[in-house]
Amino acid sequence: MTQKKTLLASLLGATLALSALHSAPALAGKADDTLNVAFSDEPEPLDSYKIAGRQGLIIARHIYDGLLYKDLSSGEIKPALAESWRFTDDKTLEFVLRKGVKFHNGADFSADDVIATLNTVIKPEYGTRFQISVDWIASVEKVDDYTVRIHMAKPFAGAVEMLADALPVYPHAYFAEKGSAGMAERPVGTGPYKLVEQTPGVRYVLERFDGHYAGSPKGKPAIKHIVIRTIPEMNTQYAELMSGKLDWIWRVPPDQAKRLANRVSIINAPIMRIGYISLATGGDTPIAQPLVRKAMLHAINRQQIAKVFGGESSQVLNSACNPLQFGCEQDVAVYGYDPQKARDLLKEAGYPNGFELEMVFAAMPRPVAEAVSSDLAKVGIRVRLNENQFAAAVQKWRAGTLPALMSNWGSYGIGDVAFILSNYFGGGDDDMIKDDELAAWLKVADSSPDSDVRKQNYSLALKKIADQAYWIPLYNYNINYGLSKDLNFTPQPDEFARWWLSSWK
Repeated sequence: MTQKKTLLASLLGATLALSALHSAPALAGKADDTLNVAFSDEPEPLDSYKIAGRQGLIIARHIYDGLLYKDLSSGEIKPALAESWRFTDDKTLEFVLRKGVKFHNGADFSADDVIATLNTVIKPEYGTRFQISVDWIASVEKVDDYTVRIHMAKPFAGAVEMLADALPVYPHAYFAEKGSAGMAERPVGTGPYKLVEQTPGVRYVLERFDGHYAGSPKGKPAIKHIVIRTIPEMNTQYAELMSGKLDWIWRVPPDQAKRLANRVSIINAPIMRIGYISLATGGDTPIAQPLVRKAMLHAINRQQIAKVFGGESSQVLNSACNPLQFGCEQDVAVYGYDPQKARDLLKEAGYPNGFELEMVFAAMPRPVAEAVSSDLAKVGIRVRLNENQFAAAVQKWRAGTLPALMSNWGSYGIGDVAFILSNYFGGGDDDMIKDDELAAWLKVADSSPDSDVRKQNYSLALKKIADQAYWIPLYNYNINYGLSKDLNFTPQPDEFARWWLSSWK
């Protein structure tokens, strides 16, 4: 059977299977002003501070607002729940809050909400998923009902960026009563959409919040309803998109995007996310040796992997960051594909016959992990490959039980290397390198208000990471979106779908 016939057969099968489901939605589109969306992976519970995956965070950003908002079309940080802000010193940010803002439950927004939210989520026992997002905050002080001060634990150059929608504000009374579980079960925010129905992990229905405050940088949405469903099987998504039951899907593989292009709208866009392999260099293991790590870099055909799995617009990364980010030094050591050199380096390191290596992969396609494993096997590195869910993999990594972890990182969608380098090399839970010199450079770069000082120190750090082969950068990601031809949608490099900006043609 030809590839074309195979695709058509699978799509037909998916369509027939769907016809038997009583819950299948009506035709999508502007007829009922409902945007029908599908994700392959289940969104996590909607307490924004405990979400790791983009699916849940995308939904959350439609429900919640932060103090500030970043307009990626201009790069400008704009007022959101705060109407103005200023540094009173290098460790204090003062915000004047917007008046007249309502939460979805009718409660008035004030300083109490900012205080209650941030002073709660910075506590370790709260369990904020990524501590780097809040560990720079020491405390939040109420000056008056519409003025707050954030006192920093340390000067942090990325503070304003992080406050631009990544740290949403919860209603204080509701949050105090319901806690994290309540915010996940029945989230209440000030955002342009409110949640009106959910079957957790399966289906979410958002409705335009007509009480969304005037002057919001997100604006008033053009589309009234958004229905988000989890559809794990991509063939089913393709069938529903072509039949008009879906308006929006994403992460369409390059080969499928080409096949679908004559039936639906396909848009490709670069994003901040990159693929990587983290290496734990401590302990008595082969990868403690720089020669072995360099051999691994030469052994993996990253060019071919990027081309096949990333698509034509992906590129091999030499530096441990995305080139779109501020401070991503590109003048670093380069390790081209050279299996013979890899064998020579292994022999020099004392491993002429290679060695066995456990590698866990998470949030990475299995074919990518298998391609890496196959390349390493060709030079004698015999990989025991195991797939884990992202949260489980991170837990094992932080416990120090893994020598190698293959995954991806999106830097919270922020175009600054502070949000990747400090996470993996700054001495925190995910840093299995523990290079004091590296951590010192990053501390200076993360805290300095001088962009030249920041670039200089990030450059030093990135050069050393490459010189020592501390990390194996794979390739930068891009996304293929499949859209109804009735939908206006503009993708953004931070990987957050902004459906509040979408409209019908």
